[in-house]
Amino acid sequence: MTDPTWAYDGYVAEDERLRESLCTLGNGYFATRGALPECTADDVHYPGTYAAGVYNRLTSEVAGRRVENEDMVNLPNWLPLRFRIPGGRWLTPDTAPVLDHRLEVRLAPGVLERTSRYGIGDGRTLTVRQQRLVHMGDAHLGALRTEFTADGYAGDLEVEAALDGGVTNSGVPRYRDLDGRHLTHLHTGDAASDTVWLRCRTRTSDLRIGMAARLTCDADITAEHTPPRAAQRLCLRLTAGRTATVDKTVALHTSHDPAISDPLQAAVTRACHAPDFDALLDTHTTAWDQLWRRADLEVPGEAGRILRLHLFHVLQTLSPHTADLDVGAPARGLHGEAYRGHVFWDELFVLPYLNLHFPEVSRALLRYRHRRLERACAAARDIGRRGALYPWQSGSDGREETQRLHLNPRSGRWLPDHSSLQRHVGSAVAYNVWKYCEASGDAEFLHTKGAEMMLQIARFWADSAEYDERLGRHRIRGIVGPDEYHESYPWASEPGLDDNAYTNVTAAWVLARALELLDALPEPRRRELVERTRLGDGELERWDEVSRTLYVPFHDGVISQFERYGELEELDWEGYRERYGDIRRLDRILEAEDDTVNRYQASKQADVLMLGYLFSPAELRELFARLGHRLDADTWRRTVDHYLARTSHGSTLSGLVHGWVLARDRRAEAWEFCQEALRGDVADVQGGTTGEGIHLGAMAGTLDLVQRGLTGLETRDGALRLDPVPLPELSSYGFSLRYQGHWNVRLRLEKCLLEISVPASDRSPIGVRLPDRTLSVRPGETRRLVLPG
Repeated sequence: MTDPTWAYDGYVAEDERLRESLCTLGNGYFATRGALPECTADDVHYPGTYAAGVYNRLTSEVAGRRVENEDMVNLPNWLPLRFRIPGGRWLTPDTAPVLDHRLEVRLAPGVLERTSRYGIGDGRTLTVRQQRLVHMGDAHLGALRTEFTADGYAGDLEVEAALDGGVTNSGVPRYRDLDGRHLTHLHTGDAASDTVWLRCRTRTSDLRIGMAARLTCDADITAEHTPPRAAQRLCLRLTAGRTATVDKTVALHTSHDPAISDPLQAAVTRACHAPDFDALLDTHTTAWDQLWRRADLEVPGEAGRILRLHLFHVLQTLSPHTADLDVGAPARGLHGEAYRGHVFWDELFVLPYLNLHFPEVSRALLRYRHRRLERACAAARDIGRRGALYPWQSGSDGREETQRLHLNPRSGRWLPDHSSLQRHVGSAVAYNVWKYCEASGDAEFLHTKGAEMMLQIARFWADSAEYDERLGRHRIRGIVGPDEYHESYPWASEPGLDDNAYTNVTAAWVLARALELLDALPEPRRRELVERTRLGDGELERWDEVSRTLYVPFHDGVISQFERYGELEELDWEGYRERYGDIRRLDRILEAEDDTVNRYQASKQADVLMLGYLFSPAELRELFARLGHRLDADTWRRTVDHYLARTSHGSTLSGLVHGWVLARDRRAEAWEFCQEALRGDVADVQGGTTGEGIHLGAMAGTLDLVQRGLTGLETRDGALRLDPVPLPELSSYGFSLRYQGHWNVRLRLEKCLLEISVPASDRSPIGVRLPDRTLSVRPGETRRLVLPG
């Protein structure tokens, strides 16, 4: 593919945090923000490095209460490389004139390039060019090449390279009242004349971290250890117009890594034996080239450019290296400290894309959930339920990590946080299991770990359902739905809502699929599961009954978000927009006014409409029919219109879901929401949140919008189902996918023409189902089909 770039020209201090997030480099094992190496953490810059699955738990005093939080740890900073004219100040964009500055991510090779020209007085300038990589082939290596060129003078330049262990988690302003000192037992030393090391531990999780840095240059190197920094100093003799080069190669290991006994020794050995920068760049580029081939995406124009950036960041967070790790999908990537690096239901938007490109990564993310199944069962028991209750926020060990208090920056008040009542994350786990197995054909996983999770999640829903004699239906009470704004009824003293439609419908789906799975299991495996889980026939009968009788409330001819939703007040939307402009975080605005969003028919993000994201129109009709309702096109359209007018889009996922639903409904306004989803992070539409970490679910979701949303692609009943929607703004695009053992199946849509190419192999033909025909495409064959106008 071509070498697309993402670039920024000029130095703008207020934009640095955003640029650092979007210029992050990673490889699925660790990632480092795109901060300038000569700058330290302050109100402008924030150099952070994060390794997947490295968490630590601390207790803080907040608002008179002791609050425990687990965070993804900001690891020692390997970037520092600063420089100055002898006797002068260290040069940074904040201490010296910046005459030119350009920061550019070259997406194809996965390299961050930086060029700055500093004015150093009397007409003299110093040009600094850097190339940075976090190696996609060797997950433990990073490298930085710095080239210095003097113009208008000759003289010495002092250079200091360091590993800095004096870092804290302080990248999110609203968390700064919390303890962020996660590292302890910091030690430094030399491994060789050109190599220094740093080791430390996390304070409570006791994870050991080893880091080593090797410096290569044409100058004498002196080590200076002033813990928590391991520093190396050198003096370059610059000649006008000639370039002097310093290469820094860094290795990182933690005690989480398999097949090592000592992270420090592993890091030192790897750094000392690593190839030179040019060789590293070559193998790194090759590894990226292989990823791009597997995730090939061809979309024209600005939308295509943003989609490639999204794909780049998804692959940096969740790469084939992830398949070897016990980690989930962090909602904000490995790009910052927002959400404390926790795993949410955002994987619901991530795995559908990975399933069709990197199924081994999807399987690893699902194994993360399976390893925490026992913990989820314990959480269910703690509230008097059977089955598995997965946490709303998950970290290292699967316990509920949702904070008990959250800060409203607008009012400055710490408020109770009831979002742990979002029990629907279990349905997301089950959905991901089912969709992964459909796309990959991984029957072994479905029959073993997948079945164990699905049965326990189904058991939880059946046990949570209470029969209402008056309604003649089962109800699920005291929960919170995906909307997140509504945590309680305005007239109630306790948190929780009854009969969230999304929760109840997806619970019914889980129960139906669990029963279907049990029927399909080989008899010996079914017997094992029944014995292990003590699953009786009476329990299965209840599952079937609940899957058909869960209550779905309606009001005014539309699906209600929850029971009695229609009794809430209408909000003066225009009035609030006139007063505040951006009302995405309407909950914070109202709380600062001593009001509550619980009083109003106002949503942060898609809730009921999430059903149209998860299920095709035909599937949704079948689900509602199973529940005894007729969901016709008019009812669904009225429902879409109702919530479209009452949603503030306070989540980056909201525009994505609305664009998806409107596209499937063939609405002209779909592209407006698709653009909102595309711009979410690159334009920082939420005003500062991207600088704290990308929104991984929204980025992966935009890729899946092209892959499945616009094509109507489903992997059901052993075939690829396709029902493309005509979107005038994006009528020509193509992508490849991996489907049930077929590598790089190529789909291309050009207005009313669909082309499907299956690479040659010994696999069976792929069944393809279109609304008006069914066909088979053999390996080595290309079919071109004219679609209905």
